[in-house]
Amino acid sequence: MSVLAERLINALGADAVHTEPEDLAVYSFDAYSEDRLPSAAVVPKDVREVTQVVRIAAECGEPIVARGAGTGLCGGAVPTHGGIVVSFARMNRILEIDTRNRRAKVEPGLINLDLSRATARDGLFYAPDPASQKVSSLGGNIATNAGGPHCLSYGTTTNHVVGLEYVDSRGEVVTVHQDDPGYDLAGVLVGSEGTLGIVTSIDVRLTRLPEAVRVCVATFGDVESASEAVSQVIGAGIVPIALEIMDKVITGAVEAAFKAGYPQDAGAVLLVEIAGLADDMDASEAAIAKVVRACGALSWRAARSQAERDLLWAARKGAAGAIGRLAPNYYIQDCVVPRTKLPVVMRKVEEIVRDHQLQVGNVFHAGDGNLHPLLLFDRSRPRDIQAVIEAGSQILQTCIDHGGTISGEHGIGYEKRESLGLLFSADDLATMGRVRDVFDPARRFNPDKIFPSSASCNEVRAAS
Repeated sequence: MSVLAERLINALGADAVHTEPEDLAVYSFDAYSEDRLPSAAVVPKDVREVTQVVRIAAECGEPIVARGAGTGLCGGAVPTHGGIVVSFARMNRILEIDTRNRRAKVEPGLINLDLSRATARDGLFYAPDPASQKVSSLGGNIATNAGGPHCLSYGTTTNHVVGLEYVDSRGEVVTVHQDDPGYDLAGVLVGSEGTLGIVTSIDVRLTRLPEAVRVCVATFGDVESASEAVSQVIGAGIVPIALEIMDKVITGAVEAAFKAGYPQDAGAVLLVEIAGLADDMDASEAAIAKVVRACGALSWRAARSQAERDLLWAARKGAAGAIGRLAPNYYIQDCVVPRTKLPVVMRKVEEIVRDHQLQVGNVFHAGDGNLHPLLLFDRSRPRDIQAVIEAGSQILQTCIDHGGTISGEHGIGYEKRESLGLLFSADDLATMGRVRDVFDPARRFNPDKIFPSSASCNEVRAAS
C-alpha cells in the first residue's frame, strides 16, 4: 500500500478510499471522451474530511480534482495529472430550507432537480435548470456556471448563488457571501471549475413558482427562420421564460424516444414557455404568436395539459440521450453568439459540417444565443475523429468572428483550454493566472484545466 493510500485510509476510513484499478476506473472520466486513472479516489462525508484530504494531498504533492455527478462535457472532472479525486456522492444533503427568505443551504453533491422537488410544496424552486438537471449536481453546476432553458429569464447559476463554503489550498475552511463588503469572492468561485478551492456547501436563492405557465410549439421550414423569429420576439420587447430550438434531426430522435407530439415534417421546432399571472397568459401567447407567424411560422399550438407540457420538456431535455439512436458517438459543442447573428451562424455551421462530411443535430438555447451543435460520428473511424475536431474548432472560430464566445454553460475544462487563446491575449491570461495563484499558489486544484498548455501558459506563469 502506498503512503498516500495509507494516510487517506487512516484519516477517512477504508470504506471512503478507493485505490484498486477497477475501482479507480469509475473516477477516471466524465461525459468527455478522455480518461486517466487517479492515484486514489475518496468519498468524504463532511467538510472536516475534505480538509484532511487537502492537507494530505499537499504534504504528498498530489493534485486534487473535485467530482460531482460526472456529467461534465469538457473533461473538467478528468484527473489528467492523476492525484486524488474527491467525489461528493455522500455530501448530497439539503442542510436548510429558509422559505421566509427564499434561501437554501445544500451540499455540493445534491442533484439539481432534487432541490426544486423539495421546495415545490412551499411554492418555490431553484431556477437554473441545465438539460442534465435530473442527474447533474449543484457543485458541478457551480463549477461551470451552468445555464439551461429557463436562464433566458432567470439568469445562470451565478445569479442564484448567494454564498459558498470552501476548503482552500491550506486545508482551511473559508466562507464567502455575496453580501460581504469588498470583493465578491463567491462570484469569483462560481465558474472557476474547481481550480480555486473545493466547495463544500452552497447557499442559493429560491424563486417563487409562477401562478401560471404555458408551453407552445411553433414549426418552421428551417433553423434560420426559427432563429430569426427568436430575435424578433425579444426585439418586440417580449421576454418569454424559455425559447428553445430543435432542428429536424433532433426532433426526429426525441420523437422516436419520447412520443411527445413534436411534428416530423418541419425543418425546425421552436419551443416557447411563458409564465406569470393566469389572467395574462392569453394576451402573452397572442403577442408572441403574432410575431412568430410574421416570421414565417408554419404552425403554432399550445400544450393543452400539464402532462403534455411536461412531456414536451422531457423530450427537449432528453435530446442528448435520444441522439444516441443515430450514431455511436456524438460531440456536443457549446458556444454563444449575439441573438441577431443566429441565422447567419447557423447557416455557417451547416456549411462547416457539410464540408467535413458529418451529420449534425442542432438543439439550443436560442433565447440566449447559446448553440449546441451535436456532431455525430463513429470514434472507431479515425477520419471521423479528425473531422469532428476540425469542424468543432471552425464552429468556435465562427462564433468568435460574429462577436460570440466559446462557452455558454459547459465551461472550458480540458477540452477547450487550448482555444482560450482565441479569445484572450497573453496579458489577459496572465491576469487570470495571477488570480488563480492567490487562491492556489501550487496549482494543485484541478490542474490542466481552463489555461492553455502552450507557450501562452508559460507566459501566464512567468507573468504571475
